[in-house]
Amino acid sequence: MAQNAQFLDQYKNKDVRDTELSGRRVSQTPTGPETSGPPAVLAKKRSSFSLMTEMDGEQVSSEDRSSHERIRNSLHKSMGSFSEGDQPVEKEEELPHADAVLDESLMDTGEEGLTTEVAQQRLDRFGRNELTEKVIPKWQKFIKCFRGPMPYMIWVAIIIEGIIQDWPNFVVLFILQMVNGCLAFNEANKAGNAISALKASLKPEAQVKRSGVWKNMDAALLVPGDRIALAAGASVPADARICPGQPIDIDQAALTGESLPVTFYEGNVAKMGSNVIHGEVEAIVSATGVNTFFGKTAALIQSVKEIPHFQKVLLTIMKTMVSISLVVVSICLIFLLVQKEPFLKALAFSVVLVIASIPIALPVVSTTTMAVGSKRLADQKAIVAQLASIEQLAGMNMLCSDKTGTLTLNKMVLEDYTGYAPDITKEKVLQYAALAAKWKEPAKDALDTLVLNAVDKGPLDAFAQLEYTPFSPLKKRTEATLRGPDGRVFEVVKGAPHIVLEMCDKNKASIGAAFNKEVDDLAHRGIRALAVAVKYEGDSMEMVGLLTFLDPPRPDTKDTIARAFQYGCDVKMITGDHQAIAKETCRLLKMGTEILKSDKLPVLNPQEGMPKTLGRDYGELIEQCHGFAEVFPEHKFLIIEALRQRGWVVGMTGDGVNDAPALKRADVGIAVEGATDTARAAADIVLTAPGLSVMVDAIIVARGIFQRIKNYLVYRVAVTFQLLMFFFLSLLAFKPKDYGFEANDIKGTDEVPDFFQIPVIGLVIIVILNDFAIISIAYDHVIPSSIPEKWNLIVVFTVAIWLGMVAVTAQMTLLDLALDGKIFPGMSYGQIQMMIWLTVSLLDFFSVFTARVANGFFFERALGRPLLCAAIFALAISTVLSIVWPFNSVGGETKEPKMEPLFGKHIGFVWGYCIGWALVQDCTKVILYKILMHFDLQNIRTDMEENTKRAAIIQEFISREKRESLKQEGVEVV
Repeated sequence: MAQNAQFLDQYKNKDVRDTELSGRRVSQTPTGPETSGPPAVLAKKRSSFSLMTEMDGEQVSSEDRSSHERIRNSLHKSMGSFSEGDQPVEKEEELPHADAVLDESLMDTGEEGLTTEVAQQRLDRFGRNELTEKVIPKWQKFIKCFRGPMPYMIWVAIIIEGIIQDWPNFVVLFILQMVNGCLAFNEANKAGNAISALKASLKPEAQVKRSGVWKNMDAALLVPGDRIALAAGASVPADARICPGQPIDIDQAALTGESLPVTFYEGNVAKMGSNVIHGEVEAIVSATGVNTFFGKTAALIQSVKEIPHFQKVLLTIMKTMVSISLVVVSICLIFLLVQKEPFLKALAFSVVLVIASIPIALPVVSTTTMAVGSKRLADQKAIVAQLASIEQLAGMNMLCSDKTGTLTLNKMVLEDYTGYAPDITKEKVLQYAALAAKWKEPAKDALDTLVLNAVDKGPLDAFAQLEYTPFSPLKKRTEATLRGPDGRVFEVVKGAPHIVLEMCDKNKASIGAAFNKEVDDLAHRGIRALAVAVKYEGDSMEMVGLLTFLDPPRPDTKDTIARAFQYGCDVKMITGDHQAIAKETCRLLKMGTEILKSDKLPVLNPQEGMPKTLGRDYGELIEQCHGFAEVFPEHKFLIIEALRQRGWVVGMTGDGVNDAPALKRADVGIAVEGATDTARAAADIVLTAPGLSVMVDAIIVARGIFQRIKNYLVYRVAVTFQLLMFFFLSLLAFKPKDYGFEANDIKGTDEVPDFFQIPVIGLVIIVILNDFAIISIAYDHVIPSSIPEKWNLIVVFTVAIWLGMVAVTAQMTLLDLALDGKIFPGMSYGQIQMMIWLTVSLLDFFSVFTARVANGFFFERALGRPLLCAAIFALAISTVLSIVWPFNSVGGETKEPKMEPLFGKHIGFVWGYCIGWALVQDCTKVILYKILMHFDLQNIRTDMEENTKRAAIIQEFISREKRESLKQEGVEVV
């Protein structure tokens, strides 16, 4: 019996363990006299959840207590030692956060409470009971959106355009800069609201006893040592230690996300932000503001300051392209100055190259693509709070999931029963259990709800309930006296198995061993049990049965996890529940049963910064286990960080305030359905449907979005390289004088230009027309990858530069033929400019058809309708402009060559020429991919083979599901 009681005590529910580790001395059952408090009636109805959580013995092993104390000390560093009546004082060891540890003398508050003078002194010392928040003014956020490598390059171009007084181009570039900056500001303004949500969740009023008088006051003025009243319906305004008195039930849903209340005893520490459900008691404030549980959570959230991964990718691309641009522009500028070109003229040409090298619409197109994708994710019940997280979601290869409410139903369900009386049935045991409740009234708690929902209540009305004793955490049972339809009077008891067994004199001796073994086996599997016993008049108490119940996995969770594994995303469970419960849940879900307890993890001190060696020291241990049990916010935070340091792209699900730091730290923070405001504010994605199944659908959608962005970046880099090299080569290698052109052959100038050039306005039109039309790539057809996505920038740049080289070769070849008069002899210089402009524009847009299909021909995947319409529009506008060029007057009466309209034969030739070279570009791209795969550059072949293999497995899984569905519908499947 002692061994059974000890095991049951180790088998503690998460919420009760939370209260124990918050300051309760676990070496004895808390007791204490009822004391007077502020005028109110102490609640007598007890939560039956307490029954579920208090089915334990009276002692905790020294090993467990030591483990509990270590965790408690790491989390509640602000608590000192305490005493309960005449019992010995249990001291907490001093923690690293010495400045946050309160002197026990602060807690020695008398019945009269603090005096006004002492309270003011402590307010000056500890500060207001508020969370500190570092607020960045919005104007600073707005200015920041116009700083960085890309904005700086655009500003340089704008300034130079102003210097040379090219006002049309100045206005165009300025507008583009404003559009990019405003979009970035709008996105940044939505982020970082987690601290604000925490602050808003503080309750403004508290009932405090000062100088012997109870009064309501602003909770922000509370100080350590204040005597406050906690009553049903009130919130807990600060971390406070419970004084002697009756236990109270507290709802900690805002902190933990758990929906069931927790019983708090003398010495337990109630956390700020929780709410009192039943009972009334006085408490002494132990911590305020930043020293509370909330404050530490806020500190963890504030410690996360990191640039989104997608921004890093864009920055890498920008740095590479700008570096190439600066080299090319420098060479060109030096060459022009050596050729004795006027400085402003040389500078104007450099501006053209700078503009050509900056993918102005890159952030706009990327943001639009993700915004369109976010709407699709919303259709899948996943609301995107941070657009950049879509890219991370596509590459997520590790998902750390909360258990309660995410993997499970967060609802206790009756599983089975074991009978211990002759001829007893499950229905009879349920009926006896229901008779020990107020079945004619709405269920007051979770356990009565569980029993009354499972029983047929009709026959119960034949019984008359003579007496009823509600659940008491001290007795750990519920009792009722009834008169049956036959007139016999009997008692029914339901409660903690070991408590009820001790009352069963009739069959305790005969069933004791089997009963204890059954309870132990259930506890090892994490299944809770409820004992039911009956005593008829003139007879002894007899154990009739044992009802078992647990929080079962959601019906779709097992298949969801299997699908996640198929798509290359590992899943680990992280829960505050007991190890046995976590292990049983993992077993049911086929996730493995290697569950790590929090005592194997290090203590995190956010004030000292995040250790850089977590991945090295604990990464392998964390990778090898299947889940984690009995964890606190710090543990979740460091688990995420250790995995990230090991190179994993980590997603984290959560719903409570305690999950907020980990959600913020994860690459993809996911607030599940029903999450608190704080969890939602810290998350990147908010789920609006229960369970985890929506996440796999979201991963698939995100990978499709990733494909579209990657295709656009290949296209954008290719076009940028193409434009840059075109202007560079046309400057160095193509001089109109060498081809026999004279001044009277060129419209708009009195002299032959020293090099071939397209007007700046022509280049700007190409950039605007093609880039903003290519926004439609957000709607293109793609095939989502079956493995997590990752940026292989070496492959991206290799393919893009090759596509650009083919296009430049086509343009240079046509330019040479046109200037040399080998095609359409007699063409004017202005018409040659227009022909080359049309060629550049068409080849630019044709490049997207090639770039959108990797390792295959462009016709292997159909174009999305919006992209097809945008292509037709852009190509048609380019063609029309080549016939009726209206921009020769732009820029005033400058002495520069004017482009002249083309005739139908010229346009037909250019179209045919560009289509031919586009086919060459596509064919050589396929050959290039085969070469890259042969050498397995950056694991490109390995990844493609893995993708193909997983795609086949997924297809087989889908086919099997369809076959099963058809069979259920009565369709014969061969």
